[in-house]
Amino acid sequence: MIDTIRELAKKTDEKILMVVLDGVGGLPMALGGDTELATAKTPNLDALAAESQLGLVELVGAGITPGSGPGHLSLFGYDPIKFVVGRGALSAVGIGVKLNAGDVAVRGNFATLEGDRIIKDRRAGRPSDEKNAEIVKKLRAGIQSIDGIPVEIYTESEHRFVVVFRAQGTPLGANLSDVDPQATGVQPMTAEAHDEASQTTAQLVNRFVQQAEALLKDETQVNGVLFRGYSDVPHFPSFDDIYQLNAACIASYPMYKGLASLVGMDVLEVEGEEDALSGKVEALKQAWGEYDFFYFHIKKTDSTGEDGDFKAKVKKVELFDALLPELLALEPDVLCIVGDHSTPSKLATHSWHPVPLLIRSPYGRKDLAQRYTEDEALRGSLGLRKGTDIMPLLMANALKLQKYGA
Repeated sequence: MIDTIRELAKKTDEKILMVVLDGVGGLPMALGGDTELATAKTPNLDALAAESQLGLVELVGAGITPGSGPGHLSLFGYDPIKFVVGRGALSAVGIGVKLNAGDVAVRGNFATLEGDRIIKDRRAGRPSDEKNAEIVKKLRAGIQSIDGIPVEIYTESEHRFVVVFRAQGTPLGANLSDVDPQATGVQPMTAEAHDEASQTTAQLVNRFVQQAEALLKDETQVNGVLFRGYSDVPHFPSFDDIYQLNAACIASYPMYKGLASLVGMDVLEVEGEEDALSGKVEALKQAWGEYDFFYFHIKKTDSTGEDGDFKAKVKKVELFDALLPELLALEPDVLCIVGDHSTPSKLATHSWHPVPLLIRSPYGRKDLAQRYTEDEALRGSLGLRKGTDIMPLLMANALKLQKYGA
């Protein structure tokens, strides 16, 4: 489909705004109850839904739970089964780390271990960025290289950090199993190589885990490390080349900035805290005249879901609803609101459930949906879509696609 869209895409003056409410899809805490979206008081979203088209989106496929990387790739029109990238590369690029051919980047979580290395908290209580930097400094002092392979350690945010193993002549493989079991009450796993090229990398990862735990043994909360998302240098077709769009990314978290950068979007500077969102809105306003596509990312709808905090996730939805009039005041020709996956508070993790999709343009048909919720989206005229359908739909609604065939 990418090749077809590339042939049909054309430049127009219309502007597209894609708002990604990370992990926005949810579940009721009890059967028959309301989801977080349905519970939230969202007068602005309700009014917008009443003049928009709605539907549901499966980002990867039926029953498949998307990671944030595959979910976003799907939203941007890249088949996440074909275009695969590990979380490590996304995080590394997002914080400005240059990866060379043969290097492997790994996304890490600081964790809390107790007893016989039992995982108590996979996110170590979400430490502050300052505490993260303090721990990274301690690790850097103790781990500069392993078996002659240079090791670089970087702060990402909160509990997240990035490790880059620098290849020395022979490329390092990235096909190995996770250390993070994505569960509590169990021990971290041992990294195992899935091919010959990744044997050395698996040994490096396991040695790093051992050394890190020794260096952090006196820490009460941040005393373990969990790894997943190994990746070497990825390559993607350019977003601009496919869609003929001058695209900008407005995001705070490094992974999302990294993904946008890898597909060729300009990553704009954002001031202030994620919770306030004012910095993102200001960045959008300042750049409005320079671009014709904006990817606007909001993270905390996901974080609160991961924490299993239903009420907090509801409040994050309401916080977005409060700023929505500022986005609408810019008068985007096509506005899309969607999630990259569901993160129900009931599960406290990503899930396979489809996410609600909203598209407003001058060319929408009458729609039965009256709210931006999962149940209402099910009634919408867009139906159940694949994530890779979204960009063609936005392009069509912006009159940016030529007719196919005679």
